[in-house]
Amino acid sequence: MEATLAFPLLVALIGVALFFDFLNGLHDAANSIATIVSTRVLKPQYAVAWAAFFNFIAFLFFGLHVAETIGKGIVDPGVITPAVIFSALTGAIVWNIVTWIFGIPSSSSHALVGGLVGAGVAKAGVSAVVFSGLTKTVFAIFLSPAIGFFLALILVLLVSWIFVRQTPFAVDNTFRVLQFVSASLYSLGHGGNDAQKTMGIIAVLLFSQGYLGDTFHVPFWVVISCQAAMAIGTLFGGWRIVHTMGSKITRLNPMQGFCAETGGALTLFGATWLGIPVSTTHTITGAIVGVGAARRVSAVRWGLAGNIVIAWVVTLPAAAAISALTYALTTLFG
Repeated sequence: MEATLAFPLLVALIGVALFFDFLNGLHDAANSIATIVSTRVLKPQYAVAWAAFFNFIAFLFFGLHVAETIGKGIVDPGVITPAVIFSALTGAIVWNIVTWIFGIPSSSSHALVGGLVGAGVAKAGVSAVVFSGLTKTVFAIFLSPAIGFFLALILVLLVSWIFVRQTPFAVDNTFRVLQFVSASLYSLGHGGNDAQKTMGIIAVLLFSQGYLGDTFHVPFWVVISCQAAMAIGTLFGGWRIVHTMGSKITRLNPMQGFCAETGGALTLFGATWLGIPVSTTHTITGAIVGVGAARRVSAVRWGLAGNIVIAWVVTLPAAAAISALTYALTTLFG
């Protein structure tokens, strides 16, 4: 697989990348719909359709900074070959399937970054890694949930102060409507950040094969394909993870759901505009914990939250290890 790839194999590899994007939508659908389902604002089947629509149109609102980071800011584009891309995707897909089976809200984003790093190092050693981009991504593992936590916490306190004279029934009705807005914003943020990661993978593959000329860029057909694959994945839901995110960490009412989604969306918007490939899973989990902690510290199931954090930390090296092993087998038998 090291030589120039035959066109049918190139198409097949792009198909694998789009399958990863589909799984990303399936795996991370919970991020944008968990709160709106758990608060019973929307039935699950309507919630996934709502999220899928905003996932798809996200490209209209954001640039392609995250795609550029993934395409040339994690691993040196000069070491990219079809075997590296195939191994990176395999590492990410296998880890996504494992965590989906067990209902663990791990990060598809960091699984992909880990897969890229593992395959790149397996091919060319540590020198293949672009440490400035990788460091930025690793910092985001810790910063995105922390920012989501504090934004959601501040929003809960602010909203509680604004509506202090309203009856609980009136507040509940108001935020049942507002949750449509917050869920839409979060789905936009999810589609804007996460779909771009697969765009970067496909674009760097095309670039490595000479299809993009001398300048790295993301063709429009790649943008549309990735947004569509993620939207279709979202339509299929991800009910195990919806249950974990929407009710097991903490119980939410519509006001808290609005604050969690809005805090998470603001975090994603900032990261996407800065070109940082953050985890939507990490972000919304931090925000949900934030609104739970605003009610009372004991409202959060900290043991479960701790297990989720462990999964976050393990994701990048686990996907990297699977990817490196896949690359070794690919080159051995390829």
